[in-house]
Amino acid sequence: MKTRVLGKTGATISEIGFGAWQIGGSWGDVSEADGKRALNAALDSGVTFIDTADVYGDGRSEKIIAAVLKERGGEMPFVATKAGRRLSPHVTEGYTGANIEAFIDRSLTNLGVETLDLVQLHCPPTEVYYRPDLFGALDQLITKGKIRHYGVSVEKVEEALKAIEYPGVATVQIIYNIFRQRPQDLFFAEARKKNVGVIVRVPLASGLLSGKITRDTAFAADDHRNFNRHGEAFDVGETFAGVPFEAALEAVEQLRPLVPAGVSMAQFALRWILTQDAVSVVIPGARNEAQAQSNAAASALAAIDEQTRAVIAALYERLVKVHVHHRW
Repeated sequence: MKTRVLGKTGATISEIGFGAWQIGGSWGDVSEADGKRALNAALDSGVTFIDTADVYGDGRSEKIIAAVLKERGGEMPFVATKAGRRLSPHVTEGYTGANIEAFIDRSLTNLGVETLDLVQLHCPPTEVYYRPDLFGALDQLITKGKIRHYGVSVEKVEEALKAIEYPGVATVQIIYNIFRQRPQDLFFAEARKKNVGVIVRVPLASGLLSGKITRDTAFAADDHRNFNRHGEAFDVGETFAGVPFEAALEAVEQLRPLVPAGVSMAQFALRWILTQDAVSVVIPGARNEAQAQSNAAASALAAIDEQTRAVIAALYERLVKVHVHHRW
């Protein structure tokens, strides 16, 4: 497992992390036992970065992480969580220092720690990025010792660019994958200039870039790939990266011939992301041990050659860009 530095946090972490949304909820039935096995498999494979949120399973994800880490003991991985989506309604006015601190206190309890490594505002409304008072409140939480670092999880490139104007923002979590290439145009360069860590989520476009989803794939009622296909519950860009299902399936078929023998499409898609040196860590999820191990193994793959990257860029321009580039 190769490592990278997480921006101005200074932490050296595995370049493949573990996204813990799937072990919390909204991905169909993943038992607590399976979630623990998946996380253990990732950690055994060299993963040292875990990303979760207080709303994943209403704290279930954080509690599973705490249980696994307590049982394992030894050197702790870097654990990032998120706060803000517990607000109901989820509106700008709810993003106050007091509310965020209350959410952080809950996460401290769930994760069983005295200080959180990293707290990220969880895809807040765009107006929140124009609230210097809130970022000042996060600075105070560092002073209080409740958090070591803070960052943001964004929906849009514009939000990311605004967020990194605040000197305290150590990281930005953003969607970037073969179907969502816009962050590489400007944001990555700006993040490098300001030494901001980049955490890449939705790297497999909700499983589409695993190559295993077909038109006939059935998703459980509580799986967001069923109930959020058109943005009914949250931003549609979080589900299948916002690409219309049929268009995405066509693009997947044209990607297949590019995947080297002995490599899964998911591993290929993860390795493509790691081509960007601005990326600190990519956080695929996993429902079981095999997926966690396969994700981690992507770190050891050979770099994708320039010719193949050019074909992928052309495929994006031809089939995908019109659906997503202007929106996020």
